[in-house]
Parts: sequence; C-alpha cells; structure tokens
Amino acid sequence: MLRRARNYLYNKETKSSFEIEHLKPSTSRTEKFISSLALAEKEDFCEKDRLIALQNRIVDSRFKNSDYRESQNYIGQTIVYQQEIIHYICPKPDDLPGLMAGLIESHKRMKAGNVSPVIHAAAVAYGFVFLHPFEDGNGRIHRFLIHNIFSLSGMVPHGLMFPVSAVMLKNQTEYDASLEAFSRPLLSLIDYQLNNTGQMILENDTAIWYRYMDLTAQAEALSEFVIKTIEEELVKELSFLANYDNTKKAIQDIIDMPDRLIDLFIQLCLQNNGNLSVRKRSAHFDFLDDEELAAMEQAVQEGYNT
Repeated sequence: MLRRARNYLYNKETKSSFEIEHLKPSTSRTEKFISSLALAEKEDFCEKDRLIALQNRIVDSRFKNSDYRESQNYIGQTIVYQQEIIHYICPKPDDLPGLMAGLIESHKRMKAGNVSPVIHAAAVAYGFVFLHPFEDGNGRIHRFLIHNIFSLSGMVPHGLMFPVSAVMLKNQTEYDASLEAFSRPLLSLIDYQLNNTGQMILENDTAIWYRYMDLTAQAEALSEFVIKTIEEELVKELSFLANYDNTKKAIQDIIDMPDRLIDLFIQLCLQNNGNLSVRKRSAHFDFLDDEELAAMEQAVQEGYNT
C-alpha cells in the first residue's frame, strides 16, 4: 500500500511545495521536481555544485544560476506604485560564499555527529532559505533539503515519500510563523534604501546576523510538522487507499466494470456526498439500472462513511 501511495504522494508533495509559493507550475516543471525528489534519498545535495545543479533542474531555464546570486534581493509586497512592505532582507551577495560554506560545513559536522535528523534538517533547510543564495527556487530547495536529510539519516525508510510540504501547506500560518521568527527581528537590524527601480542597497555590515542564527523556533516548528505528517497526512492517504480497495471490491461484486469507470464513479460520488448526480449518470453511467446504481452508491457511502 505504501508503494501504491508513493507516486501520488510525490505528486502531492510537489504541488504543495509550489503552492506554498503561490505558483502554478507547468506539467514539465512538475515532472522535473518529482524526478528531483526521487533523488533525495540517493545522494547528499548539501554541496555547492549539487545545489546549483538542483536549482537548474527545478526553475525556468531563463533563471538558472551558475553560481550564487550576484545581486541584492529581498522579499516584499507592493502596496502602491513605488511603495513596498519589506518582509525579509537577504544577505549581501559578497557575503554569500562564506555564509554558504559555513552552512555546508555545519551540515557535514551534524551528519558525522549523528545529530537528530529533525534538528539537522531544520538547521540546514531553514539556514539555506534564510541565506537565499539563488535568484529563484530557494523555497523549493529549502523543502527539498528536509527530504534529503530525513532520507540520508534513515529517519524516513527507503522508498517512502514523506509529505511534509503538504502539511506545511495545510498549516501555513504556523509555517509562515516559523519563517517570521527569524525574518521579523532582522528587519530592525539592517539599514537599507530602495531606489526608483526597486533595487535594494544595504548600508551597514549585515553578515554577522546570518552567520550564527538561532534556529530553535524553526526546529520546534519542523518537529510539529513531522508529527502531523506521521499522525495525520500519511494515515489519511493510506486510509483512503484502504477504503478504495474495499469500495472497488464491493462495486465489482455488483457489476464488473473497467477500473477507469470504477475510479470515475467513486470520484464523482465523493464529490457529491456519496451520490451520483443525474447529469453525471446521464453523461457517464447511463448503462446502469436504478438497482445497480443504488447499490453502488451505498458501497461508496459505506466505504468512505459519507
């Protein structure tokens, strides 16, 4: 059942990771991220060359980076013309090589020292997104690194997709709070200006604020996301599959239909409180008599407690 759920969970995790950033990826971008997630359990991506290669795989080809970014960036929200609310200020480009080298070295020490996978993943993944080393794709790589460290540490069994991004999406207020726990206090420590084109200029030395980050709040948040993933998300998806198996068998005992039509029947009934609408019956299941339809609807209702 876990094997059957795996492909669905890969797809769900990918869509969730994009949706957190309010993005609607094309099919090709979705497939690229899914294939990248499949590599998370096979190799250590917390190295400069592999991080750059990963960024190149998951972003639009026009925004690929060959090195860490060379421009100052920030996360903001435009209110009116030339007025923005600044949510987060990223490190200066000149500081990135040293900061990223420190993050990667920290990863290696935690890996060698068998640090708790959740602490390890929180430190590396949140540390990465706060450094924001690329022009695009930082958020997705941040969540990818959680999968990567969980898999390499053996916390998540080989071959299992752990849908933590889906849980972050469902608990977005808590996820945003885990980011803001670092980003909000930082704003008062940095002097900056925005020119007419929206380019940010930092006027003080800021590297120290990113070099020794206190990521306690982020580790606590990730721990909660992990618990919810295990106790809620995985249980929900596996229960859905178990219910599907039981419902499918009950329907096949009534009428031997192709799997495609059984899937469609279950889906349409679940969308309509356990019943097939008159219009959908006419469009897809006009071959059913009233007795067969009633029995099949009852099978769905009993299978999913609708």
